[in-house]
Amino acid sequence: MAHTDLPALEFFVALFDDNPMLHQLGDQLIGDSYANCTLKETMQRYQKAIQLIGDELWGERSDYLNETYLQKYQQLYRELEQLISLKNCANRKYRPSFIITIPVADRPQHLQSCLDSLLTLCHTFHYGGQIDGRFNKVKVIIADDSKEISNISKNRDIAQHFCGEGLEVIYFGQHEQLQQLDQLPDSEKVALKPILGNIDRSRFYHKGASIMRNITYLKLRKLIDSEVPTLFYFIDSDQEFKVKVNTPEGDRDIYAISFLHDLEQIFTQQPIEILTGKVVGDPPVSPSVMAGNFLEDVISFLHRISTQKPNVSCQFHNMQKPRTDDASYHDMADLFGFKTTSQSFQYSCPLTAQHDHFACFSDFADKLNRFFDGEHPTRKTYYEHQQLNTTIAAARTIYTGNYIFRASALDYFIPFATLKLRMAGPVLGRIIKAELGDQFVSANLPMLHKRTVHETGQSEFRPGVNREQRQIDLSGEFERQFFGDVMLFTMELLTAEGYPQQTISTDEIRAYVEQIEANMHHKYLTKQNQIIKNIALFRTIFSDPQQWWNSIDNSTLTTEAKLNFKTFIDNIEHNFGEDAAAYKLIGSADNREKRLNEIVDAISQYSQDRIHWKSTLAD
Repeated sequence: MAHTDLPALEFFVALFDDNPMLHQLGDQLIGDSYANCTLKETMQRYQKAIQLIGDELWGERSDYLNETYLQKYQQLYRELEQLISLKNCANRKYRPSFIITIPVADRPQHLQSCLDSLLTLCHTFHYGGQIDGRFNKVKVIIADDSKEISNISKNRDIAQHFCGEGLEVIYFGQHEQLQQLDQLPDSEKVALKPILGNIDRSRFYHKGASIMRNITYLKLRKLIDSEVPTLFYFIDSDQEFKVKVNTPEGDRDIYAISFLHDLEQIFTQQPIEILTGKVVGDPPVSPSVMAGNFLEDVISFLHRISTQKPNVSCQFHNMQKPRTDDASYHDMADLFGFKTTSQSFQYSCPLTAQHDHFACFSDFADKLNRFFDGEHPTRKTYYEHQQLNTTIAAARTIYTGNYIFRASALDYFIPFATLKLRMAGPVLGRIIKAELGDQFVSANLPMLHKRTVHETGQSEFRPGVNREQRQIDLSGEFERQFFGDVMLFTMELLTAEGYPQQTISTDEIRAYVEQIEANMHHKYLTKQNQIIKNIALFRTIFSDPQQWWNSIDNSTLTTEAKLNFKTFIDNIEHNFGEDAAAYKLIGSADNREKRLNEIVDAISQYSQDRIHWKSTLAD
């Protein structure tokens, strides 16, 4: 019988003839031993085989997948689920169920792609199996914070569509959220304003991702089943259950991780409360803190391509790719404990058909302005395989687009939600680390992050970003990023002093906040000065009449590419140059005083907010 006709485990045992551990597992599992193994033994052996074979998939390079074996690897999980089903063991109901929450605001295309990937994940790995055509261990909540009526309607239709495809999807829109809040006594609504916001029924949209998550926590507490363990899984709508990897054909986005099986293993084997993953693909940070590095990469690209002849075969392939653990996309990575580098990153051309440098130049130009929506064409991150148990480590940051927790961790609402600052996850992570210690962990379970929609090359909606034709203004997002950084690094100092368990006076808090704000303002201005110098350098290089893009025939394609470069640098100057509104906003005395007062008051009030929240959950 051909190897491809064998069950997946037998296929791998035969394939890797020199792996004695796989042969031993195969002898234990193949044939009559299915009937003789207990459910626990079967699962343990299959899980060990999956781990070993998973390592074989990647070989010596942890970021390079051998796709030859991928389908069989996925089949292993389906075989495991089939065995569990055949055992018909009563203990099956004690496997964790997942409630996956997706906050969304005016992003129906992202939401559609996200749920498509979840459904494919369920069919590919079959976690928990199906009953009457429905995946019985997976439930989805769409927490809709949309403003546009058309998008609200689309999100409802999306929920209904996936219900028909085998997923249980609950639509949690404005009406349902208000119903949830109406169940609270008026006194609790007042006490919980710093957590749930001011309830304005006439404008109950774009409340912000933090407030949206906190309102959803109230819904989740009612979905707890005392007989079945439940894990709450929060993801962002612009993510998918895939990873970005290298293959012989170039970059691929594939289903190489069975997220739900891996999370089941972690949460059943270790006494942890909260786990956070990361992302691969587009960076999880604002363009506000990536502009310096990216501009240097663009200048490096122009230097290098200017030395190439436009009509010869493209040399911009198989370029260096950044590691996923060094935050190389961040202008101030040193703030987070990563080593900074002055090295620029080269653009790796994704074009596969035979092409020249002119085509590469045009392709890069097409991608430039996606940067303002959060893409980073030169510093995307890639999945690097490691044995899962070796990656579990104490954490200090929650990535709010990829975190999972037990019902008991509903106590940890997203703090300071009404300030609508960025960095809410890292702030919450510092608090949880101070209180839970090693019960708060991270693991190598990154989701694929896609900032933009393929059809438009733009994101559907981002708060604090305004567009007028070709001009993009980031000042709102920039301001939220700056004061989010102030909040984060203030919290890092305070938690080192024992906060929130230890009471710290308002005057001490204010002193910390003002100290951090001054330091951060200096860092931001230093980075702005570097960007201003590079703007001038870019314009000098790009406008040089001797450059081939300025001296060849002025075709339509050349004109469009040059216009994209011009639009890019004009928007960089608009947002980061000498007269940028963003820097004026964070330097404004009035805005600074307002924000610092808000931060001090919120930190001072946090302990009381926790008391009110726990009381509400208990009720």
